[in-house]
Amino acid sequence: MNKTERERERERGDDCFRNRTAMASTASRFLRKLPRSLKLPQTLVRSNLTRVLSSSTQQTTEPSDSLRRIGSRLLRHDSIATRSFSSQEGPAPIDYSSILQEDEFHKLANVTMNHLLEKIEDYGDNVQIDGFDIDYGNEVLTLKLGSLGTYVLNKQTPNRQIWMSSPVSGPSRFDWDREANAWIYRRTEAKLHKLLEEELESLCGEPIQLS
Repeated sequence: MNKTERERERERGDDCFRNRTAMASTASRFLRKLPRSLKLPQTLVRSNLTRVLSSSTQQTTEPSDSLRRIGSRLLRHDSIATRSFSSQEGPAPIDYSSILQEDEFHKLANVTMNHLLEKIEDYGDNVQIDGFDIDYGNEVLTLKLGSLGTYVLNKQTPNRQIWMSSPVSGPSRFDWDREANAWIYRRTEAKLHKLLEEELESLCGEPIQLS
């Protein structure tokens, strides 16, 4: 090997070393910024930083390629951690038994069910709906409107709620509101009696007074 070839080999080695050094420096700066922007655990960042620095002494991969791979790995970790954290968030469940005692719940719910039964039975005499039928048994109120659909209302004692399945608005869960003196669906703030009045008038074409 003549002198020129040895010099060229030395120059190639110097270039390779400079590339690896530049890659390690760039990777270090890039990864140290990630915790601040993504709020990633320091242990995760350090492990990936070590992997980048180690690989930089063994190969001549472009820095941008390695950074993209490491960045992608960290972003996936951040996404998984976010989903896990989000799944644990949300309002604490309400202990309805501490708000409304069971005997009081049954009294209020029974009054409501029997009131609806009486009012809707009278309403059925004033509308021409094929298949109209209403029945209350086993704490379940069922209103059939033929081809228009069926309403089902039932008491949910553990939750201190009245649940309703409507052919118009779907499922709803009503809590007793002492201030409003009414059963209210918290998600929409709709009152049970008012909601039934609106839906029955829309379906049957005749107004009904329930409240």
